[in-house]
Amino acid sequence: MLSIARSIALFAIMFAAAVTGMPLAHAQDYTTTDITFTRGDGTETTGTVHSPIGATGRPGVVLVHGSGDGRGDHYSQVADAFARAGIVALRYDKRTEGYTPSHRDYSLLADDALAGLAALRNRPEVDPDRVGLWGLSEGGWVAPLAASRSTDVAFLITIGANSVSPATQQTWANETRFGAAGVRGSMVDVLARNGIRQLAGAGQFAQADYDPIPVLARIGQPVLAIWGDQDRLTPPGDSLRGFQAAFARAGKSNYTLVTLPNAQHGGQPTTDGFDKLPGLAPGYGELMGEWVNGLPGTAAAPSVDQPAAQRHPVRDLDPVSWWESAGANIALLVGVILALSGYALTGIVQAWRLPDRWPARTLVFTAMFGIAGAVVQLGYILSTRATSFGPLLFGRTLPWLALQLVAVCAVIALGLVLARGRHTLAGATTGARTRWVILVCGGTGFVLWALYWGLLLP
Repeated sequence: MLSIARSIALFAIMFAAAVTGMPLAHAQDYTTTDITFTRGDGTETTGTVHSPIGATGRPGVVLVHGSGDGRGDHYSQVADAFARAGIVALRYDKRTEGYTPSHRDYSLLADDALAGLAALRNRPEVDPDRVGLWGLSEGGWVAPLAASRSTDVAFLITIGANSVSPATQQTWANETRFGAAGVRGSMVDVLARNGIRQLAGAGQFAQADYDPIPVLARIGQPVLAIWGDQDRLTPPGDSLRGFQAAFARAGKSNYTLVTLPNAQHGGQPTTDGFDKLPGLAPGYGELMGEWVNGLPGTAAAPSVDQPAAQRHPVRDLDPVSWWESAGANIALLVGVILALSGYALTGIVQAWRLPDRWPARTLVFTAMFGIAGAVVQLGYILSTRATSFGPLLFGRTLPWLALQLVAVCAVIALGLVLARGRHTLAGATTGARTRWVILVCGGTGFVLWALYWGLLLP
C-alpha cells in the first residue's frame, strides 16, 4: 500500500511539473568535467562532475564509495543515471592512504564526503541548497555520518546500507554464501562466525563494532534508503527494519525505505544475488531521480516497503572472552605444535622411545595435519567471496569433511594412548615418561582447539 501511495505521489509531482513548467529535466545529453578539490586535512583529490548540458540551479549529489578503492565503473553508471535525471553528480577519488582491511577511518571518510559536497555546492550547475549525498554499502555507514554532521547536506540516499555493525554484517554475508551453496553444520555455525570474532577481537577488522543506529537517529534531512531484494552482502530485510525503528524512535518522518525488485547489493540486476548483470536494475535510477527532483514532497511522509526476505536473520556477535582471545588461541596452537613436534624429535633418543608407538604416531600426524588444513581452510574463507565450494557430502565440503575425519582419528588415537598408558609406561625410563606426558598434553590441546573451530562438531 505504501509503495502504491509513493508511486501516485511521484506521478502527481511529475504531472504538476509538466503543467507548471518545473524543470524535471530528464536529460538525455550530459557532460563530464574533471575537478580538483581540497579535503579537510589539506590534501587534494580529484573528481568528475556529471552534469546535464547547460544545467544551472539543478540539484546535486556526491557519490560516497563502498569498500575498496572506489574505482569501479559502477560509480560512473550511477552518476550518469543522476545526470540523465537532471541531477548534477560528483564522483571523486577515494582516500586510500591508510585504508586497509585492518584499518579505516569512517570519520575521516565522512569529512572527505563533506569536502566533495562543498566543492559541488560551489559549481555553477547546481543549487547549493539542494546538494545531497549518496552512499553505497560501506558508504551507507559513511554518508549518514557525514549527513549527521552538516546542515549543508540537503538529502541522503543509501543503497545496500546496514543497520548493524561491519563485523555482524560480514558474518551474515559469510553465513549467507555458505547457505546458498548448501553448506551447513559446524563449518557455518562455528568457523564462519569465530573467524570474524577473532579478527575483530585482535583489532584486525576495521571499524568492526561501529554502530550506525545513533548516527541514523541524528539525521534530520530527507532520507531515501534502498535495498536490493536479492542482496547477499547486507541483510536487506533486517536493515530496512533497523532504519525504520531508528527513525521511529527519533520521531523522524521524512524518509522513504525501498525494496528494489530483482536487484543485488549495489542496485544492479542479478539472477541470484551473487552475480552482477550489466547496467542498473530497472527503475533504480528513475526512482532516485524522481525522489530528488520531487523533494520535499517525495519525503513529506514516511514510506516503507515490505522488507526483503532473507535466508536467515542477523545474529549479533558475542564479544571474544579472554580464554578464546587471539592471544589465547595462538598460545594454545603454538603449545600443541611444540608439544607434538617435541615428542617426534625426541624420539631419536633410543632410551626415550615408547614401546607402543602407532597410536602416538597417528596422534601426531593427524593433529598436525588437522591444524594445517584448518588454518588453510579458514584463510580461504576469510579472504575470498567464493559461492561455490565443490561437491558436498552431508552438507559439508569434501575438504572440511576430510579435516573432520582427521580430527576424529586424532581423538581416537589420543584415547588409545591414554587407555594403554599403564602398559606403555610400565618399566619406561624417565625420558620416555616425559615424552608420553608431552604427547598427551599436545593431544588434549588439539582436541580443545578442534572443538572451538568446529572440527569435532556436527
